[in-house]
Amino acid sequence: MIAWLIALPVIAVAFVGTRLLLRRRSRAVVRVIVAADMALLVGALALLAVALSGAPAQASASQAAAQASGSGSAALIGAAIAVAGASIGASIAVAYTGAAALAALSERPELFGRAMVIVGLAEGIAIYGLVVAILLIGKA
Repeated sequence: MIAWLIALPVIAVAFVGTRLLLRRRSRAVVRVIVAADMALLVGALALLAVALSGAPAQASASQAAAQASGSGSAALIGAAIAVAGASIGASIAVAYTGAAALAALSERPELFGRAMVIVGLAEGIAIYGLVVAILLIGKA
């Protein structure tokens, strides 16, 4: 799973870079792309040769312990994603409700209590993310 977290941004950057290079439509760009493809092919062949070498794999005690705690690391990654997603959602909600609350308060100042309740409800989204993260960390 960690390999995917590292590989996906690299693949996305490579895709965007290739798209930007192909817009130029010159021979130098084609040479750069062919050279990158050749480097990837050589790397893939080297990885295949290592995988098919037939030597038995031996894991040390620390690697075996790390593999045994794989679900714990997945729970921690899930907790981080829960907090990040909830915080981003809460920031978007507070931005919109806060702007609307200020607009309403500029016309009718007596709406202060109601406006703050609505902004507080939007901030509750982040608290839900923290609760989910605490539950996931407890399971790790």
